[in-house]
Amino acid sequence: MKRERHPTLFDVARHAGVGTTTVSRVINGGSRVSPKTLEQVRRAIDELGFVPNLAARVLKGEQSKTIGLIVPSIADSFFASCAEAIQKVARSFGSLVVVTVTHNDPALEMENIQTLFRRADGLLIAPSDSNNPKLIGRLTRLSIPVVCFDRPLHDERIPAVLTDNYHSAKTATRHLLQHGYKRILCLGGEAAFHTMEERVRGYEAAMRDANRPTTIDISAHDPSSEEIAAMLARHLTGKAPPRAVFCLKNATTIHTYDALQRFGMHIPQQVALVGYDDFLLAATLRPSITVIQQPVEEIGRKAAKLLFERLAAKADHSSLLRAESHAKNVRLKSRLIVRASCGCREFNVDGLPVSQKLQGGALAATTEM
Repeated sequence: MKRERHPTLFDVARHAGVGTTTVSRVINGGSRVSPKTLEQVRRAIDELGFVPNLAARVLKGEQSKTIGLIVPSIADSFFASCAEAIQKVARSFGSLVVVTVTHNDPALEMENIQTLFRRADGLLIAPSDSNNPKLIGRLTRLSIPVVCFDRPLHDERIPAVLTDNYHSAKTATRHLLQHGYKRILCLGGEAAFHTMEERVRGYEAAMRDANRPTTIDISAHDPSSEEIAAMLARHLTGKAPPRAVFCLKNATTIHTYDALQRFGMHIPQQVALVGYDDFLLAATLRPSITVIQQPVEEIGRKAAKLLFERLAAKADHSSLLRAESHAKNVRLKSRLIVRASCGCREFNVDGLPVSQKLQGGALAATTEM
């Protein structure tokens, strides 16, 4: 596929229907240029996405020593921790990281890509939609290396650093089943994202293996505290209320914990809880919360190092082409951090034994006091 090149001063001149000297005058302040011509050139610069200082740098074969990082949210502790790890690696290579936020909005994501690719040597991105053909087409045409993390793009030319969400969720659900909980609610939102799809699949597989019915509520896009409380209330007052809740992300876990406390329900005696993604207070709350812990910093480090490897290969164009044709995803292991909210040590349904060391899958179980 033909790669997109950076627009040049000559492209701007041709697009605006003026000479290169006129374009240079506009770039340098617009002196001795009529208002009409000034508007023509500025419009051409905007439409082509021309960046003067970048054009000069590219023509000289230099790098910007800048890496673009595109994430859904920097307020999310997962992406904030990834960003810190990425920045540490970038600094070791003498590069700066420029962070932009998409809020999982495809249009804003495309704007961020357009802005960063003209200023950065490479891009790291957690894509909003793994199957978006427009996004895939855009990223594969860029003249700079791209690496995904947390969420893949379903295109073999773009590598990604991921964790095994399917087996992680399956093991977490299996752990609750080992306590004897028969009715386990899978709760969350953002159902369209690859990570959530995989976690739901893992939950479904564990429940199916145990011949237990599934109850999945991922109706809210980005559940707030009040939305989670309302969702929980519907299930807890139903004919078959859940005995345990498996939350698909840390924000949902926090809101669920808070709602159960407000409802006056005892964790885990009345409702057990396991969350996906560890967070700062999970170990200090009482009861402490059992979670799937992803290697967040390692995800950021691996993704950044992979990008710098591809930048090094870019010096040899044929080397980069070979790297693209054999791009492989890196898959890291997560851990089940066993605390109290699932029922370990403090409570055990029907006196059934709970295995602290889970066998199989992609996780190791760790017990914390």
